[in-house]
Order: sequence, then structure tokens, then C-alpha cells
Amino acid sequence: MRGLVMLILSVTLLLDVFSKTVNIGATLSVKTISGEVSVIAMRAAVDDINSDPNILPGKTLNLSVHDANFSGFLSIVDVLKYMEADMVAVIGPFSSRVAHVVSNVANELHVPFLSFLALDPTLSPLQYPYFIQTAPNDLYLMTAIAEMISYFSYREVIAIYTDSDQFRNSMYILSNKLWEKRCKLSYKIPLLEFSSPQDIRSVLANVRSMESRVVIVHTYAKTGLSVLETAKRLGMMKKGYVWIATTWLTNVLDATGFSSISPSDIQGVLTLRPHIPDSDKRQDFERKWKNLSNGSIGLSAYGLYAYDTVWMVAHALDKFFNEGGKISFSNYSRVKGTDGLNFEALGIFDGGKQLLTNLLQTNMSGLTGPVGFNPERSVIHPSFDIVNMVGDQSWLLGYWSNHSGLSIQSPETLYAKPSNRSSSKQHLRRVVWPGNTTEKPRGWEFLNNGRPLRIGVPLRASFKEIVTQVNGSNEIHGFSIDVFLAALKLIPYPVPYEFVKFGDGHKNPSYTEFVNKVAYNVLDAAVGDITIITNRTKAVDFTQPYIESGLVVVVPIKKLDSRSWAFFRPFTQLMWAITAVFFIIIGVCVWIHEHRLNDEFRGPPKQQLVTVLWFTLSTMVFAQRENTVSTLGRLVLIIWLFVVLIINSSYTASLTSILTVQQLSSPIGGIDSLISTNERIGFQVGSFAENYMIEELNIPKSRLMALGSPQEYAEKLGAGIVAAIVDERPYIDLFLSSNCKFQVVGEEFTKSGWGFAFPKDSPLAVDMSTAILKLSENGELHKIHDYWLKRKTCTPQISDSNQLQLDSFWELFLIFGGACALALLIYFCKMIRVFGKHHSQPQGQSSKSGSCSVRKFLSYVDEKEEEVSKSKLKRKREMSYVEGREVDSRNRSNRIQAEFDEE
Repeated sequence: MRGLVMLILSVTLLLDVFSKTVNIGATLSVKTISGEVSVIAMRAAVDDINSDPNILPGKTLNLSVHDANFSGFLSIVDVLKYMEADMVAVIGPFSSRVAHVVSNVANELHVPFLSFLALDPTLSPLQYPYFIQTAPNDLYLMTAIAEMISYFSYREVIAIYTDSDQFRNSMYILSNKLWEKRCKLSYKIPLLEFSSPQDIRSVLANVRSMESRVVIVHTYAKTGLSVLETAKRLGMMKKGYVWIATTWLTNVLDATGFSSISPSDIQGVLTLRPHIPDSDKRQDFERKWKNLSNGSIGLSAYGLYAYDTVWMVAHALDKFFNEGGKISFSNYSRVKGTDGLNFEALGIFDGGKQLLTNLLQTNMSGLTGPVGFNPERSVIHPSFDIVNMVGDQSWLLGYWSNHSGLSIQSPETLYAKPSNRSSSKQHLRRVVWPGNTTEKPRGWEFLNNGRPLRIGVPLRASFKEIVTQVNGSNEIHGFSIDVFLAALKLIPYPVPYEFVKFGDGHKNPSYTEFVNKVAYNVLDAAVGDITIITNRTKAVDFTQPYIESGLVVVVPIKKLDSRSWAFFRPFTQLMWAITAVFFIIIGVCVWIHEHRLNDEFRGPPKQQLVTVLWFTLSTMVFAQRENTVSTLGRLVLIIWLFVVLIINSSYTASLTSILTVQQLSSPIGGIDSLISTNERIGFQVGSFAENYMIEELNIPKSRLMALGSPQEYAEKLGAGIVAAIVDERPYIDLFLSSNCKFQVVGEEFTKSGWGFAFPKDSPLAVDMSTAILKLSENGELHKIHDYWLKRKTCTPQISDSNQLQLDSFWELFLIFGGACALALLIYFCKMIRVFGKHHSQPQGQSSKSGSCSVRKFLSYVDEKEEEVSKSKLKRKREMSYVEGREVDSRNRSNRIQAEFDEE
């Protein structure tokens, strides 16, 4: 009986111990560098958790580690064993290939899986809700690499990668991110997971035969080290190459230093490391690491992520228990038809959904900085250090963060600021490249054993100064060819090439078809008078324009006689008429103001008329002899003399031009007037002008006529078969140099230029553009232009459209007319007031008629001011005399009456 009691107590005690133990598992390849570091870090995390009374009080966290030994199958077996042992969470697996399989198990059994090594960006949380990536996945890593490629202005890259799910899917992401930056992943070269040295050598020999010299290595550490070592032996670590290794290289160097690789094998290599902010907690752990690892291995970034992952599980479990959760498992009932397999031992974690929610709501400060997840379930603040390997040192070039891109400021300082991904804000420190040089590699080169570039040149039937074949031989010369050859000499590397003729030389070829041959890789480039237009830029890349161009209109002209009646031509008829009217107005206005005051404006009517006409005409040459004495008259005259000055100056300049320059005329003044007619229009065969006029200007095709040579231009224009020619300025300049019967009318109505065409994203197009700019700056381009295209030109021509119009002077006439009207209004108001004051009728006397008053007013206005003043004075005296006599008479009558009264 006593023994039974002891047995029951022992079982009870054992069950109590088990109830206080929380089991989590881990599956990874322990013998790898990442595996060894991670196991030490995770066990250290478990010890710290179990010794911390504030986390999982009364509970003991137990970690079981299974070594997958590089086997995906063993990883799956380990996971199933964990499920039988009632694990509440599993850390792992080590590879994304295994993660795709075991995540289905996690979905069925509701057991969260957390991995800091299986970073395949295609492990979707929608498809695998119980799988959590606790380190920045390869979506961010590939984005950082793409932005580095764009920052250094490389357009094509090669990627060497391990042919497994994680690396293969990462290449897909990299290709998309490069495309967004207008870059291209030109070659993807897969390697087996356990490639032999011969396989790696074969792959690198293939890389060496390609034009691109930018190589990305995304693989496991052991394979990556072998790739770089083999590349060094093959001479691929020299000047001109760009090598970018992903995070595996910094993981190796942090854990083992240079004990596993020679510094010369990685000289100038760029690599990345997950960015871990500096903190006291991290520094304390790094100081303890030597004791934890017994000095066998260094601490890498993924060791820190392993440590924090265990703490994430502990915090989630702590919250789970605090909310009343209990660890319990239900039988997995979906095991029918699985005889021979022990699936009955599997159980569904009843609290798995709640634990998963707690994990996703993690908000703690770990060794890696703030730990938590975004709404899309990626880690917060994903960022990387960008490292340059120089000798046996690693130089920090800067940082990449999903918040602000490339920067030399640490991501922590930028999170508080608004995100700014503009190119002007992207910065890295200076790089030391392979070959121990700070000069940025070009990133590509022509191969010595490669075929020469096929450079297409058009064989023209007209305007052969541009491109022509010499006397039926294979030699090709011309303006465009000389520019191309001169630019080629400025490129700092050899460019093997051969010219490929396009066209038969009897008629101008189609330039649209010519450009399409480059787009379809029939030709490697096209050199000639190729106009840069929108439709063509969609198919190919053009260099910097080496000559400006634009469509112009050429018309036949007739010569005007510049000798007969030339002095009438400066002004239009309306301008002459208005000017004559205002000359009369000034004469009349001044006469009105001066007539009462100035003797020179008085006399018989005929004399006054002659005076007015003479005064008016004399103001034309500022030779008027009559003095003006009235204030209003002088004011009006001053304004008029200013108007005359402007008219005289304009007339003189226009007449000088008419008498010295040949005058020409045409009914067509430019493209607008040409469109409004129904006349035929000529264009050059093969030119883009035809499509432009049809599609952009809506000119019917029936009005257009294709012409093949300058001689045909002159013939059709001279015969009136076409009313105008529409062609590009350089061709027209050549045509007019020997045909002075025609001229350009209007302005250029398109703005474009000629350039050389290359396939899309061709690096040679960029270098050729730089070379063309250098030719322009040193004057060589101008010399080539003058040699081929500068010819004796006709005298500049001006047409009658330059006659002076009334529109140019109406403001002056308006000001003068207003001044005259105001002066006359003031004058007549003054006259009426004075007339009414001094010539009012006596009281009681009625007016005989209104016309009598008007006649008196006009008579008053016509009188001289001095005579009016004398008349006023005389009337005053007479009135005084009359009034005096009346007073004397009354006084005498009063005296007689007084005497009579006295008697």
C-alpha cells in the first residue's frame, strides 16, 4: 500500500514537472557556419529566459535541436517527430525548399514555424499563415542590390546562384527590381547545391565570355567562396570587373574571419550584411559570446536573429499563459488511408491560432533592435550595411533601408524623417574596386574573340554629302560617317566594327525600316542622318544628337522691283491714310488755339488755309517757322512732334531696307498657310515628314508627292507642280545653296536632331553620347560640319510682309487724338464761359433768334484777343459817361424844383 502511494506521488510530481515545461524545437544544419552560430545563440537565449523571473514565471522553456545534416528529407522527418512530441513552436527550417513543405504541416497542425534562414520572398503569409520569417527576406536584399546597380549606372548584370527554391525565386525578384530601374539581368547561371570545382570553373569560363562584367553571387557560403577563389585564378578579379556577393560573405567573415579565404580572392568585392543597430544589449552579448562559443566561432548577424527569435517565442508564450491559455493537443483525424504511418500520434495544437497572433503582435527590443512585424508580416525596418572588401579589412560604404534607400547615414537617424528616395539623396562612400582602383569600372567590354559590330549605314541617292559610297567601292564617307568615326576615337576601349550597307543607292531607303533592323538585332547599330522622333525612341536608344534639325517649308518666290515707287512701300495704304488725316488734325487744332492770339495765324481765309497746310507739312521735318503762344497749342504740338519722330524713324529704317535688300514675295507664309490651301506638297523619299504631315497635321495623303533629289525639288517647284517642299533644315540648307529662286518661309515647326541608333539599354550608346559631347566642346564637330555641309548660300531675303502696319502705331495715334480732343474741349468751354460773361444781353431785351447768338459767338471767337480787350475797355468808358450825365441831369432837376418850392 505504501509503495502504491509512493508511485502515485512520483507520477503526480512527474506530471507537474511536465506541465511546467514548454517544449519548442529547432531544425537546421548544425555543421554549417550559420547553423553552428545559431545553435549557440538559441541555447544562450533559452538560458537567459529560464533565468529571468519576469518571463514565463513558473515555466521552463525547453529547446530541442535536430540536425538536418543538409537534407531536406531529414528536416521533414524532424518536423514530424516534433509534432509527435507536442511542440508548441518550431524554429526553422534552414532552407526555403524545406519551408515550402513543412509549412503545409504547420497549417494542418496549427504549430507556428519561425525561420531566420529560409528567406524565400515567395513564402506568402496567405498561403502559409503559420510560417513567419524573423529576418529581412530576400525581397529586401534583392531591392538593395538593384538600387546599388542603378546607383553605379550599370545596365546589365550576370547572376550566379544555387538552383534551389530560395535562390531561384530571389533571382525572379531581382530581375523585376532591375527592370524597374531600367536595368537588365542579362544572364542567370545556376549552380548545383554541391557543385564541383570543375562545374564552377566551367560556369565562370562562360561568364568570362560574356560582355557584362557585373557579377552577382547569391548562393551558400561554401559555394560562394569557391566561386570567388576560382574567379581569382581565372583572372576575373582584375580591373574592369564588378563583384557583388550577398549576405553569405559577411556571414562567413563575421564568423570565421579570413581563416577560410584569402584576402586577395575578395579584393574589391561589394557585399551586404543585415544592419544591426548598435546598443548596450548587443555589446553585452558580444562580450559574452567568446565564453558561450569557447572561442570556436565568431558572432554573425544571423546569430543575433536566432537569439531574438527564441525571445519572440518566449514573449508570445508568456502572453498566451497570461491570457489563460493552456497547452493541449487534439487528435489529428484526417489520417484515413495511411496504414503503416504513425500519423495517429500527431496532434493539433489547440492554442496555435492564439500563439500565432501573439507572435505577430510582438513588440520588443532585442539584440537586432526593435523587433516586430509590418501588416504584411515582414520584419519592421529592413535594412542592410553595404560593405567593401579592401585587403583584410571591410570598409563600410553606407546603408540601404526600405525607408530611404542608399545613404551614408544610419537608418535609425532617417526613420524619424520623411522617406526620400530621390536620386539626389542616394549616396555611398567611394569604392575600391577589383584591381585596387577607385575608378569605377565600365561594367562591360567587347570581347577580343567576339564578332565585330554590324554598323548599318544608309546608301543615299540624294544629298550624298551626308552618307555616300565612293565610286562604287566599299569605302563610305560623309558627314554622319565622319562624326561617328571621330566619336569612336574618343571611346577609351577598342570597338571592332564593320559597316553594313542599307539600301541600293538608287533611291533613299526607308529610315523606319532601317531603325527596326536595330530593334530586331539584325544590326548592332545604325549610323546616318536618322532623325530622333518619338516612335523610334520606343524601339531603340539614340545617342546625343550631333546636329539640330527640324521641318521647314520651302516655296518659290518672285522678285519685286525695288526701284519704282519704292518710297510708298514702307507703309501700308491704311497707314498712309491715317497719317495724312492726323497731319490735317494737328494743323486745324493748332490754328484754333492760335487764331485769337497769334498774328501769324490771322488774315484772309486763303492765307490762313495756306498757313495751316504749311505748318502741318513743316512739322514733318521739324521746320515749322510759325510760333505758338497758347499753352494748349504748345502742349498738343509737343505730343505731335514726338509722334512724327517715331514715324519718321520707322519710315527711314524700312525704306533703307527696301532700297538695299532684294524684295521677294510668296502667297505661302509658313506651314499654317500651306495647310489652309489645297496645293500639292513635296517631301523627300524615306523621310519621316510624310507620316508627320498625315498623322500630326492631318494633311490628306493625296496632297503629298514623294521627291527623290534636289534637282527634282527645283523642277517641281519651278513648274508649279508642288506649291512647297517640306523637309528637314540640313537638307534644305544644302538645296538652297545652289537654288536661289526658292526660300524658307515661316519658322521650323518641329524640333529634333540626328543621332545614332543602338539597341535598347546598349552601354555603347551612353559612351557614344559622351564622345559626341566632347566633339562638340572641342570644336571638332563644328569642323566636320563645315567641311561637309557649309556651302555658299544665297543672300538673306525679306518679303513685303515686313511693311509697317497701323497696328504698330495705333497707340501713338490714340494718345495724340485724345490730347487734341481734350485741348479743344478745354478751349471751347473757356470761350463759352467768357462769351456768356461779357456778351450777355441786357435785362428785358429778348433774343431775336438763336442764330444771332451763334453768329455773335463765332464772331467773338474769330476776333483777335487784343481787339476784344480794347472793345471791352471802350464799352466800359461809354457806360461810365452815360451814367455820369444821367446823375448830373437828375441833380439839376432837383435843384430847380427846390428853388421853385422856396419861391
